[in-house]
This record gives sequence, structure tokens and C-alpha cells, in this order.
Amino acid sequence: MLEKFKSYLNKNAGLDDKQFESLSTYLKAEKIKKNTILLNPGEVCSHSFFVEKGLLRLYTIDDLGKEHVIQFAPENWIVSDRSSAYFNQPSDFYIDVVEDSEVVFLDKVFMDKASEQDLNFRHYFEKLLHNHIRHIQRRVSLLLGATAEQRYMDFIKLYPDLMLRVPQWMIASYLGITPESLSRVRKELAKKHFKTS
Repeated sequence: MLEKFKSYLNKNAGLDDKQFESLSTYLKAEKIKKNTILLNPGEVCSHSFFVEKGLLRLYTIDDLGKEHVIQFAPENWIVSDRSSAYFNQPSDFYIDVVEDSEVVFLDKVFMDKASEQDLNFRHYFEKLLHNHIRHIQRRVSLLLGATAEQRYMDFIKLYPDLMLRVPQWMIASYLGITPESLSRVRKELAKKHFKTS
């Protein structure tokens, strides 16, 4: 393990093998079984999670017991509750494991050491943060003003390999619609000869 994360940092943040080796002592990687919860509401999120293999998701549950998926994190994605992690506040979210996964745990010590060692790393993770904000803003805009079909098309563009990996109710939860509405959207797109899986 850690090979994909090393390649990811080499490609995106410019860390070479020697730099990574010196930083690897601050990393923890684990194989984690499906349905394991990595973060519960009320806990402080002390890690970001890089997915080497598998799939995680960030979600919340409302007062009626309904789940609302905020983000999926397939291979080479990072997921975290940033407000909890950076402001040391109890989280409002769950992070759980959708498939058996291999996950790298990134904590503040690793981030600080990597930023000290390489300016490119610091710039890259600042860019990553801004990209995350950009995606959240787009997601809010879609939820407020886009049709179910537009939201679904955006989902396919953002997560092209997830259609057959997650149950339809999770996709519907992410889109903010019912599974029945998602089924209708898929049927309408099929009529237009758009292939969704």
C-alpha cells in the first residue's frame, strides 16, 4: 500500500521518492471492510482519507432518518469534513466505506511536514481546497436550480465509473431526488438514446 498515493503526490504535487520516503513515517494506510464507519457525527474529524482502492462516501442523516449523500470518494479522491478538521469542531457528518477499501489516513502532522519540505505540495493542497469549494458551490447551485436530469448528467460527468458500483438509492440521495424520480430520469434519457451505464 501507499504506492498509489506516492504516484498521486509525485504527479500532482511534485514530491519525489526520497521526499515521500521521509514523509511516509507520518502516514497510516489500512485495508478497511465495507460498511465500516470512519467518522460519526459529534466526533472531531482528525484525518483526511485518500482512497487507494475502493469507495467512501460523506453523508448526513436528517431528523426523519433520511440519508443525504454529500460526496463520493472513489480511487485517487480525498474526502474529509474540512470544517471539523480545520476548526476542531464536532462533525455533522458520517464518512463510511461503500466497498472494501484501501485508505491512507492523512493528519495535520503529515500536511504540515509535507508543506515544510516542499512548497509545491503546499501550493497543490491549496489548489485542492479551492477546487473542493468550487465543486461544493456548483453542487449547491445544481440542487437549487437545476432539473433532476441536469443533476444526473452532472453526476455522470463527475463520477463516470460509479453507475454500477453504488445502489440507485445512493445516487438518488446524492441528487436530492427519490429513487422513483431517478428511475424516470433514466427512462427518459434511454428514450433519447443516452446510455447511462
